[in-house]
Amino acid sequence: MTTAPSPVREPAWSLPRAAIGLWTTEGAISAVFLWLGIGAFLLFVPASAGGPVPVLRWVLPTLGLAQLIVSVGISPWVKHRIHRWEITAEAAYTRTGWLTQTWTLVPISRIQTVDVTRGVLQQMFGLATVAVLTASSQGTVRIWHLEHGMAQRVADDLARRAEMVRDQAT
Repeated sequence: MTTAPSPVREPAWSLPRAAIGLWTTEGAISAVFLWLGIGAFLLFVPASAGGPVPVLRWVLPTLGLAQLIVSVGISPWVKHRIHRWEITAEAAYTRTGWLTQTWTLVPISRIQTVDVTRGVLQQMFGLATVAVLTASSQGTVRIWHLEHGMAQRVADDLARRAEMVRDQAT
């Protein structure tokens, strides 16, 4: 017999500080591409083109600067304060999001697969993501940007515990 997971509360663990570096790098990369687009517009569209072009020649760099400030200087720090995770005896759960926060809880008894993935930037920062999957498309929990060793230990522990619950059910 399985017990119901405890009510959703703030998960206990924050992400490692290396996640801030990863998010800052992602923000800088997106800013580079945005600025390349703004530069191409400023270079190839003459100010004398009329219409909204003169206004756009002022607005686009301003928006580009705002995007750079938010994505590199603010967002990584806010995300680090908000993104949290925890594995309890009954469930795996996370809180993610910045403007829209999402709490996701997966009971241990519902776990079917546990995956560890590492994107290119995650590898550069020594991080990995643990995906805890269930039969439901809505039931997946992703614990983003854990230190690689910690991610592997969490995945191994969850897989072992889920197997024990399955063995007890049969």
